Amino acid sequence: MGLEEHIPSKDNGGSKADKECPDCSGTRFVEDDVRAEIICFKCGLVIEEKLIDDGPSNVFSNEDWDKQTTGPASNIMIHDKGLSTEIGWKNRDYNNKRLPKKRGAQVYRMRQWQNRIRFSNSTERNIMVASKEITTIGAKLNLPESIKESAMVIYRLAANKSLVRGRSIEAVVAFSIYAACRLADNPRSLDEIAEYSDQNRKQIGRTYRFLKRKLKVKLNQTKPQDYVDRLCSELGLSRETKFYSLDIIAKATEAGLVSGRGPLGIAASSTYLASRIYGEKRTQKEIAQITGVTEVTIRNRYKEMIKKLNIDLPE
Repeated sequence: MGLEEHIPSKDNGGSKADKECPDCSGTRFVEDDVRAEIICFKCGLVIEEKLIDDGPSNVFSNEDWDKQTTGPASNIMIHDKGLSTEIGWKNRDYNNKRLPKKRGAQVYRMRQWQNRIRFSNSTERNIMVASKEITTIGAKLNLPESIKESAMVIYRLAANKSLVRGRSIEAVVAFSIYAACRLADNPRSLDEIAEYSDQNRKQIGRTYRFLKRKLKVKLNQTKPQDYVDRLCSELGLSRETKFYSLDIIAKATEAGLVSGRGPLGIAASSTYLASRIYGEKRTQKEIAQITGVTEVTIRNRYKEMIKKLNIDLPE
């Protein structure tokens, strides 16, 4: 029996041209889904073996038969990553008919027991609570899914190293979100996170210093430029105003006005100044409410920039 007859999958037709057969230098391959191998189409040499199929599988639902090859992908936001069995809440069979009363009672008891044994230890219960907290705070801060997932990875790392023990889940969650935002160059201040957390800034800061040291997390240094895009978006400012704000920060950096000062305060002041110059004036109070920086700080930095950078304000 020939190679093509023996292997159920089709020829990739050179789709794996980035690889080359070490024996005959061929670039056409065949995927054998049964043996989990990739084979050279020309000479039959096995290029790769014991491959893992991470594609879809058979999915059963109450409504119909979904012809896939697997269930949904693993989800880092779920304590068991979505890999365990879950009994649906609907008491209906494959044909979407309601189950008889006796069978429905059996399924109900099975569902109860399944929920009780889902957590093999206290760490998994801890991660479940943290996942809900990260999702809630992330939604209030308008964080993308990638940052929330990164925060969950950081929290899992702390939980698996028993660093959560003796500390509040909320404080460790706040640290995880703060660190994930910094790593993604989309920083949030501790005050912003504390606003939606049960922990205050001081408690979060203490947990941050402890976990940063224990986990050896290397966080990117925040710069005023990192805050300008989000700040201008929330204030509804134009692209021209945003770019001019970034230009002001660049000039302020050259003039030595940024060193030793909070990056968020510099971003708030430059944005306030740019909005005035481009006729899209926003009040210091509006910017202070969004950034958490005091009006006094904005006013002081603003006056420094006008004086040191020789900026003329419109009448």
